Amino acid sequence: MQYDLKELISFEEMKAQYFLLQQLNPRLLQDDYETMLPDMIRNGYRQVVVLENGQPIGMSGFWINTKLYCGKYIEMDNVVTDVNHRNKGIGKILCDWITQKGRAEGCKHILLDAYVNNRDAHRFYFREGFFIEGFHMNKKIAD
Repeated sequence: MQYDLKELISFEEMKAQYFLLQQLNPRLLQDDYETMLPDMIRNGYRQVVVLENGQPIGMSGFWINTKLYCGKYIEMDNVVTDVNHRNKGIGKILCDWITQKGRAEGCKHILLDAYVNNRDAHRFYFREGFFIEGFHMNKKIAD
């Protein structure tokens, strides 16, 4: 199967990916997504989608930034493959694209968060060469 990839930079393009993001995070409300997205875009957020016959079947958000401990990096964010297209190599296509994008942008690392209970994601990312370096800590300070 031949897939196409497209980098998304506009609000309208990203807004249309809500149906995929909801598969990853069912609690994400469309109104909340559309409210948060403009702020994320202002802070450099972009998305890449995998298309089959022009229809999105997988996506990853991403950011490019710099941290003191690793230098310039690209961060994969909310990586999801449509439930009807899993186990077809879509995640690998996304990882490869992010790797190429990061190299083209001069990044030294790819970072990501994977929930501790998402063992399928852990196996996948280990196969892709990722390793656990620390804990991502979270402290909720408002509702």
